[in-house]
Amino acid sequence: MRSGLIISVVALIVLSAGRGAATAQTVMPPRTPDGKPNLQGIWQAVNTAAWDIQDHAARLGVPAGQGVVEGNEIPYQPSAAAKKRENFANRLTADPETMGYLPGVPRIMYMPFPFQILQTPTHVAMVFEYDRALRTIYTNGTPHPMGPINWWLGDSRGRWDGDTLVVDVVHFTDQTWLDRAGNFHSDALHLVEHYALIGPDHLRYEVTVEDPQVFTRPWKMSMLLYRRKEPDLRLLEYDPGQLLFEAQAERERVKAN
Repeated sequence: MRSGLIISVVALIVLSAGRGAATAQTVMPPRTPDGKPNLQGIWQAVNTAAWDIQDHAARLGVPAGQGVVEGNEIPYQPSAAAKKRENFANRLTADPETMGYLPGVPRIMYMPFPFQILQTPTHVAMVFEYDRALRTIYTNGTPHPMGPINWWLGDSRGRWDGDTLVVDVVHFTDQTWLDRAGNFHSDALHLVEHYALIGPDHLRYEVTVEDPQVFTRPWKMSMLLYRRKEPDLRLLEYDPGQLLFEAQAERERVKAN
């Protein structure tokens, strides 16, 4: 009887191991024809970082949320901390997003709108529903162009570190914020992003933020991006500049009447 029990336990362990191996195979990242992890699809952040990247209570029009900043601390220099407080006080009109500008990187990655990733052997393209923005991440080994250059979304150069896409981003304008709470940067901003599939429908996004004109040290944010899987899903159009123009025209029409 004892030997029969041992055989049964061994069989159960073998069966469980087989099931575990099968499960592990199902979460292996799919590959593109050139062997790289296939990140293609429509993704979206499902958090409150667009409103505030740190822990925050609910405010009118702002849902409460857990922060995405490592340690929940942003290491501002003293003068920059004062500027951040000023930004927060004036956020309803001072936020560049309220003027219809592109939100910049990394903010555009966690805006509450979907975006699509497309891949080729030489670049990764990101097409955003918000403001019809387009990011091109060159993975062909070419370097950043010589500066100084100021772009709304910076210049992105990527490489594969195993199954993780690592992206170096420079050449920013200082006319974007990191969220609606007034967290900001200068045109000396430097980002290092990491994109890694941790399942068929989950993409881990991490970004290290460095700006010697604003912060005392580099710091990091991390979050999950979720694959949108609705049937026949496609990106629609959200053009804040056009919507602002239409809203202003409507106010003028009402005032005239």
